[in-house]
Amino acid sequence: MSGPDMRESESGLPIEPVYGPDDLQDWDAGEKLGAPGAYPFTRGVYPSMYTGRPWTMRQYAGFGTAAESNARYRQLIAHGTTGLSVAFDLPTQMGHDSDAPIAHGEVGKVGVAIDSVEDMRVLFGGIPLDQVSTSMTINAPAALLLLLYQLVAEEQGVSADRLTGTIQNDVLKEYIARGTYIFPPKPSLRLTADIFRYCRAEIPRWNTISISGYHMAEAGASPAQEIAFTLADGIEYVRTAVAAGMDVDDFAPRLSFFFVARTTILEEVAKFRAARRIWARVMREEFGAENPKSLMLRFHTQTAGVQLTAQQPEVNLVRVAVQGLAAVLGGTQSLHTNSFDEAIALPTDKSARLALRTQQVLAHETDVTATVDPFAGSYAVEKLTDDVEAAVVGLMDRVEELGGAVAAIERGFQKGEIERNAYRIAQETDSGERVVVGVNRFQLDEEEPYEPLRVDPAIEARQAERLAKLRAQRDQPAVDAALTALKKAAEGDDNVLYPMKEALKARATVGEVCNALRDVWGTYVPVT
Repeated sequence: MSGPDMRESESGLPIEPVYGPDDLQDWDAGEKLGAPGAYPFTRGVYPSMYTGRPWTMRQYAGFGTAAESNARYRQLIAHGTTGLSVAFDLPTQMGHDSDAPIAHGEVGKVGVAIDSVEDMRVLFGGIPLDQVSTSMTINAPAALLLLLYQLVAEEQGVSADRLTGTIQNDVLKEYIARGTYIFPPKPSLRLTADIFRYCRAEIPRWNTISISGYHMAEAGASPAQEIAFTLADGIEYVRTAVAAGMDVDDFAPRLSFFFVARTTILEEVAKFRAARRIWARVMREEFGAENPKSLMLRFHTQTAGVQLTAQQPEVNLVRVAVQGLAAVLGGTQSLHTNSFDEAIALPTDKSARLALRTQQVLAHETDVTATVDPFAGSYAVEKLTDDVEAAVVGLMDRVEELGGAVAAIERGFQKGEIERNAYRIAQETDSGERVVVGVNRFQLDEEEPYEPLRVDPAIEARQAERLAKLRAQRDQPAVDAALTALKKAAEGDDNVLYPMKEALKARATVGEVCNALRDVWGTYVPVT
C-alpha cells in the first residue's frame, strides 16, 4: 500500500499505514527469525533474555576531579545502578595531561580528568572492582585507561581474571564522526590487536572493544547508516586481528557494540534485529566463526542525547522513557538513560537519579520483561527489519567497493554520507516538517528558570598541582627507562601493553605515555 498517508522512517524507508500477511510473502520464519539465543539471533542473543534477569542498568557519569566522580558513582550504586560507565574529559580522551597548554579550559568539563594511576586510584576508591562491571568510554588511549584500572584492582587485591567491563576502544569511528583520535589508522589498529591479545591472556572476562554507532548517530547518521558503518568498522577490526595471527573464535566472543536508541520505536526495534542478523551472517560466512558466542552481536545502548532539547527540558523525561523502551524492546544487553537536563549542562544528582528510575520502572512496572522478543511476528516490525537490513547491506557493500572501512574513511565516504543526512534533518526541523516539541511546535512564551550543575574552573589548577607533586616524588630514571622500553616495543612487533603497564605503574602520566607513542607513530591529520 502507498499513498498520501505513507510516512518515511528516519532512514528514508517507507512506513506503510497498514501491514499484513502480503507484506511477508515468501518470508521464511526459520531463516529470518530462528529461536531466541540461536542463529541468526534476530530474536535476541540469549534464550531467556529479560525473563531471567533484566538488562544491566549503566549510568554514564564522570566530571571534574576523580574525587567528585567517585562520590557520584557511590550515589548511583546506592540507588541501584548495576554497572558504572565512565566519562573522561577531552584532554584525557586525546592523551594530554591536565597541565598541557592544549588542555587549558577543558579539564574536567565533559568528564573526569585522569592523569595517572593516582587519579584512577581515587576514582574507584571504596568501590570493589570485583563486584561491579565498568564501562569506559575511551578510544585512542583505551589501553592506558584499562591498564590503570587493572593496576588499581591489583592494589585492591583483585586479580585481573575477576575484572568485568568494557573499553570502547573504537578508534575508527573517531575518524568518521567524533574526532578524538591520536595516531594514524594503521598503528591504531595495531594497538587494537595488541589489546585483544593482552586481554585474552591477562583479563579474559573483559570486553575488548565496543564498536560504536552512537556517535555517528549523534553526528546525524540515520539508523541504516549507524548500523552499516558500525558493522563495517567491526569487520575491519576482525580482519586486523585475524591478519595478526589470532583465531577468530579466540577474540570474537569479547566483541561488543554500542548503539543509540531514538524516539522512533518501530524502526529502532527493527534496526537492532537487523544488526544481529547481519553480524551473525558475516561472522559465520566471511570469517568461519564456529563458536556461537562469536556470532552474537551483544550491545550497549544509550538514549539519544542529540534528540534532547534545552527548551522545556522536563519533556526530555518523556523522550528518554520512550527511547529506553525502544532499546529494551530491541533486546539491548545494557542501557544508559540520559538525564533530562543534559542539553543544558552536566546532570545534577536529582536528574541522574530520575534517569536511573526510568530504567527501573521499565524493568519492574511494565510487562516487557515477561516474554522474550514481544514484537516477533509483527507484520510491521518484520517488514521494517527486512527493509532496514537491505538498506544496511547496500551501504556496507559500498564501503567494501571502496576497499573496506579504512579506505572508505580515507576517501571521506562515511563522513560525507552522515553529513548529508544531518543536513536533511536540519532542513526538515527548520521548515517545521519534522516536529520537535518545544522547539518548533508547542513552544512557551518564556522558558522557566533552571539552575544547572557547573564544573569548578579551579579543577585545572588543582590537577596541575597534583601532577607537579607526582613528578617531584616519583623515581624519574625508572619512568624514563619504562618509556624507552615502550618506544622500543612500538618500533617493533612486541605487544606494547606490557611495557605500557610498567610505565604507568612507575607513575608515568597519560600524556607522557601517549607522547612516547606519538614520537614513534606520529599523529593523524585528517584529509579535507
